[in-house]
Amino acid sequence: MSDIQKPGLARGMRDFGADELYAREHIFSTIRQVYQKYGFGPLETPAIENLSVLTGKYGEEGDKLLFKVLNSGPYLDDIDAAALSSKDYKKITPGITEKGLRYDLTVPLARYVAMNAHQLTFPFKRYQIDKVWRADRPQKGRYREFYQCDGDVIGSYSMMYDAECILIFDEVLGALGLPDFTIKINNRKILSGLAEAWGFTDKFGQFAIAIDKWDKIGENGVVQELGSRGFSETQIHQVQHLFRLAGTIEDKLKTLDTWFVNSKTGKKGIAELRELLSFLETVAPKKAILELDLKLARGLDYYTSTIFEVVLNEVQIGSIASGGRYDELTAGFGLPNMPGVGISFGAERIYDVLKQMNRLPQNHKNKVKALILNEGSEKEKSGFALLAYLRGENIAVEMYPSVEKSGKQYGYAEKKGINYVISLASGENGGEISVKNIISGEKQNTNWAALASLLNKEQ
Repeated sequence: MSDIQKPGLARGMRDFGADELYAREHIFSTIRQVYQKYGFGPLETPAIENLSVLTGKYGEEGDKLLFKVLNSGPYLDDIDAAALSSKDYKKITPGITEKGLRYDLTVPLARYVAMNAHQLTFPFKRYQIDKVWRADRPQKGRYREFYQCDGDVIGSYSMMYDAECILIFDEVLGALGLPDFTIKINNRKILSGLAEAWGFTDKFGQFAIAIDKWDKIGENGVVQELGSRGFSETQIHQVQHLFRLAGTIEDKLKTLDTWFVNSKTGKKGIAELRELLSFLETVAPKKAILELDLKLARGLDYYTSTIFEVVLNEVQIGSIASGGRYDELTAGFGLPNMPGVGISFGAERIYDVLKQMNRLPQNHKNKVKALILNEGSEKEKSGFALLAYLRGENIAVEMYPSVEKSGKQYGYAEKKGINYVISLASGENGGEISVKNIISGEKQNTNWAALASLLNKEQ
């Protein structure tokens, strides 16, 4: 028996049973319904993309986390095993892998739009709820395989769509029953303006990567990170002013006005934020706190303007939703002047929080509602006919597969959360049946049609 494989999961991966999947589908359907209400249509893209599509879009940190897929066929036949384990393995990578698992849903969307622009109607609004993969270090709320629930608008510079993103965050998370949450906003042009004003435009990418780690490593950690990336003490001191800005959103914008006297980019970022906020003066979020967080950078390289991040105020788990505007992403695929803005809900973290707070739905419309007892060969065929009848009425129902003591059959129903047990009082199709609610203990005699009506009323 030495060849028996001990079962186990790859790191960062998870199994989900029926109850978990019912609860997760509740999250997905809530998100899907809101997206559809805002005019988004569904899209599906492949799990595997060419590496040329994925690389160079996410920045140095993101590229390190791509899952690469080995080429099939004879590609490995001529590669020396020693070379595979050497430090020169990158030289032979093109012969080993030319594809990768998608890192997010946004870059594949940009590729799709570039390939199909001639037949799309713009602005193009799509949603996609699908798996993505990242070779990240697994930890609480962070997995290597997880779902993203994206909604994007391609083909408009209007800040109206950025405002809609905020309202979608607010409506979805409110509908899911999440506790107090804050929608943080910023604009990458403001961060670029700071780099202009403070003289480190050439290090903007390093600056964004460093301050994006604020929530993980705090101010001291960011200061050390900036120092290790070659920022001067004066520049680091200027960045610390950014961390200490307080007051209302308008207070912060007025301070930025004074800093951006000589920065057209920074002024443009402020103007875009004010335009976005003007829409929210008309229709404000109902549940969320809205905060201008100038430390928010969103580390992905493709963001160009508005950026979003949603955090819970009472639960420490990191962001549960995020997104931003990317006005140049399709240009890399040969389609310039095609701006986009989008958001993504982190279904895994939302699920974990709802489970932790015992707020996942307990009753699922797809759950089995009744079990027909197996009472022997004389009634078995009639029970099978009753199964077909109830299923024809769109009721989920089972019959126990073998004759067993009633205690065992009732135990099966209880373990599966089945509330009703049916006994066939006669062996005839359509005849009298006995129904027991095993939660309340109530028992009644009825017929097939009345039973279907009873079960259809059950939630």
